[in-house]
Amino acid sequence: MALLPEDLTSLISDGDRDAAVERLQEAFSEGHLSSEEMDERLQTALTARTQGDLVPALAALPSGAADSTVEIEAVGGRIERGRGWRVPRTLRVESAFGKVELDLSRAVIEYPVVDIELRLGSGRARIVLPHHATVDYEGLRADWKQPVHRAPRRAATGGPHIRISGAMGYGRLKITHRRR
Repeated sequence: MALLPEDLTSLISDGDRDAAVERLQEAFSEGHLSSEEMDERLQTALTARTQGDLVPALAALPSGAADSTVEIEAVGGRIERGRGWRVPRTLRVESAFGKVELDLSRAVIEYPVVDIELRLGSGRARIVLPHHATVDYEGLRADWKQPVHRAPRRAATGGPHIRISGAMGYGRLKITHRRR
């Protein structure tokens, strides 16, 4: 089952609902759901009002391709992922100039381990993790400033493990955990 955002009582947007419907359609086309099951889950997703309402619709769906890798590239500007996005197993982010902001705290994380490879020339990067996530950034080479990690006061377990690797030129990575 996917690891959903921590606040299951938060209201969902049309985008959240559309993402859930898309995931159900993928599972149906891959043969993981019968037509009756698809109808029931679609009804649940389409009438959902909160993140918690989406849980039964998305429960026990396969996580998709084992080696799902997504690449995001930008020469300049901003790379940003926020509420409700589906985190791939492996994410490669490449930016020559600009800012990178990845908020995993309110994303759908379907994997127990997520690899994020950063290839940044200059600019800042910020990654917000779920409160219960663990992180390892030993594989990240920083030429100018070392990454800053603000761990939660009380360590929690049971969340995804995020591994950050790659290389950064001029800039800084800031890693924080979402407060409860």
